[in-house]
Amino acid sequence: MQTRKLGSRGLEVSAEGLGCMGMSEFYGATDDQEAIATIHRALELGVTFLDTADVYGPFKNERLVGRALAGRRDQVVLATKFGNVRGDDGSWKGIDGRPEYVRQACEASLERLGVGHIDLYYQHRVDDSVPIEETVGAMAELVREGKVRYLGLSEAAPATIRRAHAVHPITALQTEYSLWSRDPEQEILATVRELGIGFVAYSPLGRGFLAGRFRSREDLAGDDRDFRRGHPRFTDENLARNLGIVERLEAIADAKGVTLAQLALAWVLHQGDDVVPIAGTKRRRYLEENIAAADVELTPDDLRLLDEAAPRGRTAGERYTDMSHVDR
Repeated sequence: MQTRKLGSRGLEVSAEGLGCMGMSEFYGATDDQEAIATIHRALELGVTFLDTADVYGPFKNERLVGRALAGRRDQVVLATKFGNVRGDDGSWKGIDGRPEYVRQACEASLERLGVGHIDLYYQHRVDDSVPIEETVGAMAELVREGKVRYLGLSEAAPATIRRAHAVHPITALQTEYSLWSRDPEQEILATVRELGIGFVAYSPLGRGFLAGRFRSREDLAGDDRDFRRGHPRFTDENLARNLGIVERLEAIADAKGVTLAQLALAWVLHQGDDVVPIAGTKRRRYLEENIAAADVELTPDDLRLLDEAAPRGRTAGERYTDMSHVDR
């Protein structure tokens, strides 16, 4: 596994990271034993970048990752997030960027993870009721105390990124980016590159859609544990339209002798050496398939064909049911 630098502050991670969210929630049934085995296999394959958040589970995912890393902490760059607030019962309570909450959330994450420091600490969502300068100022205090090494933002708009970066260097911005979510190409990528901030692409497989495993809503998990059942892009009408994109991409993947998931991940990897995708999976077999994408070469002709098959704005449906919580 090759490595890439995130930002200009010296943080180096594997070219592909592992998103751990689905191991505890959102995509149907979970299996802690297989999830931990998947994390261990990722380390064996050279993955050094793990991504979690306090909100996943809620709270279960950090504990799971912490158990998986027992005795292996020095092998990974560990990223987690705060800001989306949930109750123990899973209820959503809003977004909190108050300085006192930043410290409270960090202390709780350190305890759940069972570690002495967090390598990359993100504000998961921007709190529009708290000046970003106050939130990042509190995050910077954690850096000075040695509890956090680097700071990140998730789903932040260019103006917010600039204001945050003026308070303390931001090392990484995490935002959804894939062949069916190309919004960052409009302003975000140019902004972070100007400022020397790395880009972490979450959902690089389009919530699993770009793995080619869904042909109808019946292919999703059959209960409300799979949040895609309420996702705008998975409604019957939008799903049918989006399958046209998948079919075009599958033809390109078949011609190259790779899987659709490998093609989609390779495309993200080819968007720049400062871009690191964190495909999420809870099974070793999919992990191994995803990691092999790092060896897929895409020619200029391949990239042109992919642009034509999945141009920006072609995907039917919004990324979330309600995008009001994403900073613009």
